[in-house]
Amino acid sequence: MSEEQRFSSRWGTMLVMLGMAVGTGNIWRFPRVAATNGGGSFLFAWAIFLVLWSVPLILVEFAMGRETRRGPVGAFALLLGRGSAWMGAWVAFTATAIMFYYSVVMGWTIRYLWGSLTRGIPMTSPEAATAFWDGYVGSAAAVLTHGIAMALGVVVVAYGVRGIEKAARVLIPTLFLLVIVLAVRAVTLPGAERGLAFLFTPDWSDLLTARVWLEALTQNAWDTGAGWGLITAYAVYLRNREDTTLNAFVLGFGNNSVSLLAGIMVLCTAFAIMPEAADTIVGAGNEGLTFIWVPQLFARMPAGNLFMVLFFLALVFAAWSSLISMIELASRVLIDFGLSRARSIQIVALGGFLLGVPSALSMDFFRNQDWVWSVGLMLSGLFFATGVLRYGVGRFRARLVNRDGSDLRIGGWWSFVMGFVVLEALVLLFWWLRQALDRSDLAASLSPFSTFNVGTVLVQGGVVIAVLLAFNRRLARPFEKADEA
Repeated sequence: MSEEQRFSSRWGTMLVMLGMAVGTGNIWRFPRVAATNGGGSFLFAWAIFLVLWSVPLILVEFAMGRETRRGPVGAFALLLGRGSAWMGAWVAFTATAIMFYYSVVMGWTIRYLWGSLTRGIPMTSPEAATAFWDGYVGSAAAVLTHGIAMALGVVVVAYGVRGIEKAARVLIPTLFLLVIVLAVRAVTLPGAERGLAFLFTPDWSDLLTARVWLEALTQNAWDTGAGWGLITAYAVYLRNREDTTLNAFVLGFGNNSVSLLAGIMVLCTAFAIMPEAADTIVGAGNEGLTFIWVPQLFARMPAGNLFMVLFFLALVFAAWSSLISMIELASRVLIDFGLSRARSIQIVALGGFLLGVPSALSMDFFRNQDWVWSVGLMLSGLFFATGVLRYGVGRFRARLVNRDGSDLRIGGWWSFVMGFVVLEALVLLFWWLRQALDRSDLAASLSPFSTFNVGTVLVQGGVVIAVLLAFNRRLARPFEKADEA
């Protein structure tokens, strides 16, 4: 691979990686989860799992992608043996399945950015905002914005690593600036101190509650992109002497900084503008918080429409940069199987649009896919961690992590942490499936035709795993010569 197919600098690398990690979950999910799970005590647990989940898996993905110069399928097949190709394929499939409906989410942000620019979003009452939202989702307009989102992502990826890096150099600094501006504006509102107190005042007794720790671990698993395979795909373009250890820490802390700023922005605004409804706003769910309550908050703020434009612009940029990484991952897998880059991107573009249409037209379908493949991500993280254990933790650390050019060296604690990541993934899988199990009606819980239950996860995930296992030899075949070499 020529130097033109590598990231040009550490700065460019980090911006691209931050673009992958920072998404809508940082801005709309984190404030809600943090506020409803103990505020300051949640932040404590969240920071711990940044080091015990996100950073270790980021390091694993950096190492596997750089060593093999392949996406997840090739990385697993080359490092762990041909029999493991299906595990890499699961990782790639799960992230691609998320891409199908994530482009719908980006479409929502585009629609609301346009609405804020044209003053077309109802800002008079929650009822009017809800009616506007209900009239948009599931309509042809949602399909249109989904298509626009896919087109914007594909255009960037079509220009290759240079296009991805150039986009990140614009999107990510602008996104950080927008989030900072919005956070500063929020903390200067009269009454904003109530939001800060709500977010940062810990009740240490909450740390005796398992749910706080599990929610903190889940947030790290979902908002950093660790274990998704996206970093593996981008690591193909790392320079040989890139210090991935330092980059892993910078990526993790940079991503979580955006989450924290978003939490300050949303909660300070809610408690300053509508203190009587703050609890309702915080608990409104991702879509309700963002598309119904945020316009109500900005409507009551001086120059509110301007700040609403900035908010939805930040949300578009966050979604866009993450969607680019998902499209690149899906394209990278096809390229590894011998297709040209142009042909691969064409297939991903068409498939991404068509397979995203059901989520654009049905919120029940959207929520089902979000549920199934979000749980699937826990299995992806487990595959990366168990892969390191199979390879040999000490060998992996010495050969693939602590390479020439590393400013930071990973020590023996690595063995303990990687074993702990396996335990974390298993606990998360059990916990999330347990929440969807109704022991008073096991038949309903195991039905595959439900938006949210155990059965729909087991059936969809089981079918995918069965197919991947059946075709494992074919999945591994393109990497046999490289393995022998």
